[in-house]
Amino acid sequence: MKVTEVKDRSTQQRFLNIVEELYKNDPNYIRPLDQDIEKVFDQHANPFFKHGECTRWILEDKQGNTVGRIAAFINQKKAHLYEKPTGGIGFFESINQQDTANVLFDTAKAWLKERNIEVMEGPINFGENDSFWGLLVEGFTPASYGMNYHLPYYHNLFTNYGFKTAYEQLTNIIDIRIPFPERFTKIANWVASKPAYSFEHFQKSNASKYISDLMEIYNDGWKDFENFVPIKRETLEESFKQMEVIMDEKLIWFAYSNGEPASFVVIIPDANQMIKGFNGKLGLLQKLKFAYRRWKGINRMRAIVMGTKQAYQKHGLESALFIKLKEYVIPKNQYDELELSWVGDFNEKMLAIHEATGARFGKKHLTLRVDI
Repeated sequence: MKVTEVKDRSTQQRFLNIVEELYKNDPNYIRPLDQDIEKVFDQHANPFFKHGECTRWILEDKQGNTVGRIAAFINQKKAHLYEKPTGGIGFFESINQQDTANVLFDTAKAWLKERNIEVMEGPINFGENDSFWGLLVEGFTPASYGMNYHLPYYHNLFTNYGFKTAYEQLTNIIDIRIPFPERFTKIANWVASKPAYSFEHFQKSNASKYISDLMEIYNDGWKDFENFVPIKRETLEESFKQMEVIMDEKLIWFAYSNGEPASFVVIIPDANQMIKGFNGKLGLLQKLKFAYRRWKGINRMRAIVMGTKQAYQKHGLESALFIKLKEYVIPKNQYDELELSWVGDFNEKMLAIHEATGARFGKKHLTLRVDI
């Protein structure tokens, strides 16, 4: 077998196109857009290159067929927050052969080891954890936009190499047309009626304000989680820029307490329903189809991130935000489900909110680690 670093157009295309052969018989697979993957490896488009580095490889068999791929990266802002210096791997794909997977893992391990990294974590992204993060092990149904989908045998390839689960990533689903539990609704309406609280949806015309509010809430609400790194404004601006083409302003809600930003939820229509069958491409024909599907409407939303300042946690603001969301969504008679993805098994408060809404189980991903 031959390992080749991706450095030119040819190897780039082979890195992207391997999924066509691997998933050709899986009706649930929706190929991510090539441009979304390439942005991860573009030093001009991905702000994480300012404090990190990454590379990627393809693997060929003796006949010259592409049989696997992998990427490795180091985020210097997070690498040394762990007990041991930790780097990441991601975008792993492989035929169902352990020897093939081992070559890929060994290649990434050697690159990380040369850079004094002692633990390999994956599959993760060289970017925020709302996209391309975790190994799918339960819930092999069509993925929502940004969520990883894998073949079932991948779990064995990881564990046979020595990877152990660091944490589970749980995705739950709210059936929009089923009323929230009575207790949840009662609390939410009570909170929403308090005069100190006000609620606003995102407005593109005032995007700067809402990005500032989100950053303030997020960095306060998540600051005590292990290995937390504050989110930067430029990262949020880039994320909202990428969301703009599919964004519905009235799916992104903020709660304020006497004018102070207190809680938020960011929800987007599921773009995977718009790009299905595009095979990663977004040329003129695909853009026309995308526009038509967006106009026609899709039936699933994805909540990509929620947050509440510590001072307002357990105040029920999240419940009120969901009520505000339903006040907009139900009359549209378009959406059937809201995917709440993903929440780590360590985040008991957010999992409790999921349970309170009556959400059902959707998927489970794993983030795994192995010493190197």
